[in-house]
Amino acid sequence: MHDSYLIRETLTDAVQGRHVYIRHPLTESTAERQISGAGIPDTAKLLTETYELYPGIELSYHYYLADKFHICHRHGISVLSIDHCRAGRIGWEMRGGLSLYFGNGDLSFHLTDKCSDSEITLPLGYYEGFSLSLDTELLKDNMPGLLKNPVEDVTAICRKFCGSAEAAALTPGSRIEHICSEIYDLPEQIKLSCLKLKCQELLLFLSVEDPVSKRFDPHYSRQVEIIRQIHNQMTEHPEQRYTIDDLAKQYLINTSALKSIFRSVYGMPIASYMKQYRITQAAHMLRQTDLTIAEAARSVGYESQSKFTAAFKDVMKMLPTDYRRQRL
Repeated sequence: MHDSYLIRETLTDAVQGRHVYIRHPLTESTAERQISGAGIPDTAKLLTETYELYPGIELSYHYYLADKFHICHRHGISVLSIDHCRAGRIGWEMRGGLSLYFGNGDLSFHLTDKCSDSEITLPLGYYEGFSLSLDTELLKDNMPGLLKNPVEDVTAICRKFCGSAEAAALTPGSRIEHICSEIYDLPEQIKLSCLKLKCQELLLFLSVEDPVSKRFDPHYSRQVEIIRQIHNQMTEHPEQRYTIDDLAKQYLINTSALKSIFRSVYGMPIASYMKQYRITQAAHMLRQTDLTIAEAARSVGYESQSKFTAAFKDVMKMLPTDYRRQRL
C-alpha cells in the first residue's frame, strides 16, 4: 500500500523546515533549484519538482510531510490548476475564506488567483500528488498539437467540473484515474516525453468526460476550523465516546454539516475515522510499551476486549496478540 512511508523515503534527503523547489525549464538542460523557509514549520519537509511541458503548460510533483504550512504562488491570475492526489489528503484555505479538501484518487480544479496566498493543511500529515498548471491567456493562441481543435478554451474544463463554484474536487471516472496513475514513477530518461503525451491525453479526455456525481463542494474556513476543533477534542481523548448530537450542540453546528464537512476534510465518516485512529494508537502502544492488551484497549475507549479484538483485526488485518508478538 502506498502511504506516508514511501513519501518519507522520497524526502530522505530533503531539508527539514524548508520547501525545496526544483524546476526543469523547457529551454534549459540544467534544473533550477530554490529553497524557501518562509511560512514553513520546523518539522515540515516539502518538495515540489516542476517540468515545463509547453509554453503555458507545466506539471509539478508534490511531496509533503507536515500538518500545515503557508504557500505563495507565483502564477498569474489566469492560471487554471488541475490537481490529482495520489496519497494522503490536502486542503487549501483560499482567498475569501474558501476551503477545499480532497484525497486519494481525487481531482480538484481552481484558478490560482484563489489560492495565490494560502494556508495548506494536511489532515493526515502527508500528501503526494501532481498539479497541471494551464495559463489560460497564453494558451488562447498557443494550444499545442493535438489539443488545438478539441480543447479551444481550457477554462471551459474548469467551468464544466466546478459548475457555479469557484473551485471543486471530485472523484474522476476510471479512464481519467488510469491516465493520472501513469503520470507517476516514470523512468527519468523518458519522463519529459511521457509527460507531454500524458498531459495531452488527460486534457483530451477531460474535454469529453461527463462530470461525475461525487463532487466535493468547497466549504468556508470558519466551518472547517470548527471541524478541526472537534477532531482535536476526539483524538486528544480517544478513551471518551462522543455522539454527533453532543458535538453538534457543544460547537453550535448542524449535525448534517458536521458529518459532511468532517468527511470532506478527513476523508471518511467520523465513526470510521475514530475507529481507525483508536486502533492505530493502540497498535503503537502494543509495539512501544509494556501495556497489556486490555490496558491498551481501555486507553482508546474499548471496555470490551472482544470488541477491541474484532476492531483491531478489521483495521490491522491481524489479531492484537499476533501484532504484539512481532515486536519480540
